[in-house]
Amino acid sequence: MENSIDMDVNAEAVNSIGGIDIGVIIVYIVGIIAVGCWAGMRNKNKEESAKDYFLAGGTLKWPAIGLALFATNISTVHLVSLAQTGFDEGLLSGNYEWMAVFTLVILGVFFAPFYIRSKVTTLPDFLEKRYSRTCRDWLAVMSVVSAIAIHIAFALYTGAVVLKGMFGFPILYSVIGVAILTGIYTVVGGLMAVVLTESIQTIVLLLGACFVTYFCWTKLGSSGESVIDLITSHAQIKNDSGEVIDSKLSMLKSGGHSPWYAFLLGFPVLGIWYWCADQTIVQRVLGAKDENHARVGSIFAGFIKILPVFIFILPGLMFYAIIQQGIIPESAMPTKLVDGKEVIDSSQTYAVMIRELLPVGLKGVVAAALLSALMSTVSGALNSISTLVSYDIYKRFKADADDQHLVKVGRIACVAATIISIIISLQLDRFGSIIQGLNTLIGYIAAPITAVFVMGVFWKKASAKAAVTSLALGFVISLVLMIFSFTGITIPVWSEVPFLMQAFYLCAFYMILIGIISTLNPHEHTVESEKLYWKTPFEALQGEAWKGVGNYKSLSGVLICIMIVLFYTFR
Repeated sequence: MENSIDMDVNAEAVNSIGGIDIGVIIVYIVGIIAVGCWAGMRNKNKEESAKDYFLAGGTLKWPAIGLALFATNISTVHLVSLAQTGFDEGLLSGNYEWMAVFTLVILGVFFAPFYIRSKVTTLPDFLEKRYSRTCRDWLAVMSVVSAIAIHIAFALYTGAVVLKGMFGFPILYSVIGVAILTGIYTVVGGLMAVVLTESIQTIVLLLGACFVTYFCWTKLGSSGESVIDLITSHAQIKNDSGEVIDSKLSMLKSGGHSPWYAFLLGFPVLGIWYWCADQTIVQRVLGAKDENHARVGSIFAGFIKILPVFIFILPGLMFYAIIQQGIIPESAMPTKLVDGKEVIDSSQTYAVMIRELLPVGLKGVVAAALLSALMSTVSGALNSISTLVSYDIYKRFKADADDQHLVKVGRIACVAATIISIIISLQLDRFGSIIQGLNTLIGYIAAPITAVFVMGVFWKKASAKAAVTSLALGFVISLVLMIFSFTGITIPVWSEVPFLMQAFYLCAFYMILIGIISTLNPHEHTVESEKLYWKTPFEALQGEAWKGVGNYKSLSGVLICIMIVLFYTFR
């Protein structure tokens, strides 16, 4: 049943493509590759240093940093899952986007200053300065694995599924094509190419999302009724008696698989790892021109992160209202069998929205936006892998390697990571839920790393032995839990705990472990490590800041106030 329906959807998708759409897609791909290669080749006459290649020569300014952070974060996984969750459950999953704002403030205020001051090239390098070389080794390996599995493989597969649903492209060709095309300018241009193309891709991505949101709004308004009234009406959640018990517009539901308290306690574990301690994301901050650009760029990304709820999730809810109103027939949505019953397959929400709502030409623009989300994530991860392999792994065994040699090794690592990611991504169709599997995987990996970074930056006594023990034990526990998750083996009681709470409990365990071991085995600080922790959280606010609207403290305060108002409005 599902296979025949998929074939029908793909046939409709292929028939909906116009020559203009194809032209837009081709122009976009050629343009991005050209810009990326130009960024890498423009200084060809100069001797290329490793810092130029891996960290853009430390020249990145706050607008580029903010746009690149957002572009690397938003992948096709986000576009697909956020539209789907909007269709299914409303705005609840928007907590992932809005809670990220607070962790970006944490990155800008508390973590970025140490990264810039210590002049590190990678985050494992930072752990060596704060703790020990062994900590650096553990984090380097974990970071390479997570970049390949989480950032690239999942993004490639999910993007290929969407492109198949929209345009009928075979998954195999999409995965290989996007990986190779993205790899070309990433290998040639390094971080400068990545950041430059990501800045363009962010604009295209936001433009495409705004088009989808606009056409959802106008289509819903074509019934002659108030759009807001229709959204509110169809967002109501009723019990069997028809009584309204909740709303899909609420961000603070008390139940479900991701209750509000799980977001409050568990998301910081995922968020601090992802935004403050993951090389793929933080590399843009490491390439900042100075401390203030790093701080303001992070906070600027926080302002942009407000948008996804309104342009990625809300359109999914509006499309649900469109279907319920009969403006577009329910038969437009593909179906699947669940327990012998045919139900709507909401995973195709974004593809159906594009197919049913957008005119010829704009479909190509939105397809370009999808490619933007996919390519920016892949390019960012490839660049971080090349940096990690060169500095944290290869140079460990060949300390006298010069800059040219490190760049060459980085490029080889890019190519190898691309091939491995393609192979892994083509195996992901065996998992029942890609999104759930991805979130669970992140939770397991994030817990020990978040504990080590938070304790190291905020507690003087956090010791190298405690950090190494937590990272090593965390790697083993994470691996076991991941195997259990993907093989269907359940652990009594634990399997019933929401995955965000699992992350919280694991992180609390590692923090307690670090506390006990550090108390028993105090850390012997070096002159350098003495400067890499905050004596008090308020010390972070004493650094030099730009005057006027560019003051990172003022911007942080304004952003936090905006988020409080938004959460209160959608409570």
